[in-house]
Amino acid sequence: MNPYKRLLRLIPGQPLDAGQVTAITADGVTVQLIDGATIRARGEATVGEHVYVRGGVVEGPAPALTGVDQEI
Repeated sequence: MNPYKRLLRLIPGQPLDAGQVTAITADGVTVQLIDGATIRARGEATVGEHVYVRGGVVEGPAPALTGVDQEI
């Protein structure tokens, strides 16, 4: 295998985030992530829909799950 391709496989890719669509814009949607951050992403979804986002692009629907804080 090409050494460059082997190196690329070692580098982590873009993280997969999940969130809820809060608005539709001219070039995509606004998504509020589980951690509270708001981002704009390219793609189509409806307001209120939960989606997966990677690299600023909507990848598809996500389950409507909530985060859980657990103290140890």
